[in-house]
Amino acid sequence: MTSVDRPVILVSNDDGVYASGIRALGEALSKLGDVYTVAPDREQSATSHSITLNRPLRCWSVGERRYAVDGSPVDSVYVALHHKELLPKRPSIVVSGINHGLNMGSDLFYSGTIAAAREAALRGIDALAVSMPGDNDLALVCKYAVEVAAALLEHSATRDPSTPAALWNLNVPKAPVHGIRVTRQGERIYDDMVEVRADPRGRPYLWIGGPMVKHPTLEGADTTAFDAGWASLTPLALDQTRNDAMAALWARFAPTGDGR
Repeated sequence: MTSVDRPVILVSNDDGVYASGIRALGEALSKLGDVYTVAPDREQSATSHSITLNRPLRCWSVGERRYAVDGSPVDSVYVALHHKELLPKRPSIVVSGINHGLNMGSDLFYSGTIAAAREAALRGIDALAVSMPGDNDLALVCKYAVEVAAALLEHSATRDPSTPAALWNLNVPKAPVHGIRVTRQGERIYDDMVEVRADPRGRPYLWIGGPMVKHPTLEGADTTAFDAGWASLTPLALDQTRNDAMAALWARFAPTGDGR
């Protein structure tokens, strides 16, 4: 039964509605509020902030308070927030995950997990993305996810609605975990490549992206904290303006008295 006094928590992901991570997350968060799951019907990793505008979407129930959408993670959150029959009220927070794979550094630009949380934040709802190494202990990750989600609920209850919504990114390493460390976005460097192969009919096809990734040690970065055994918690911004470049661009392109 849904209680009018309990907050609604929307859960989504990019691994798909049937992934073990989203099931574990939903069950763990149920102690904090009434959990509703709306997620892609299949894996949608690395879809970034894509939204489907060139075909109709379908949405159907896959269990109690659980819905699948045949689209991207952003589609799923958008549908959940605007479909009048899915949620009983506006969610207090949105939690995306648990992703089976890390989302740190440059991953943030590609991640569907981050995008699902970002879509909520763009709509004024505080949001959290949760990720882990692919073979991590889900119970361990849920412990930290619930702790951070509880803090996010407190933030949501007191935040001035005129201020930007919070967007937090949590990555939990394998045990032993020392605790949570607040971090900044670091760097992840992949072995970029395009591998050309031939199908059985001799026609070429491509695989992009290399399997190896590394990252430099940067003070205060999510990657550095993670390597040291800390769960990294990074607050992300919705405004991507590079403020340190404003003055130089203004000097070059600002209007002048001659009509430029």
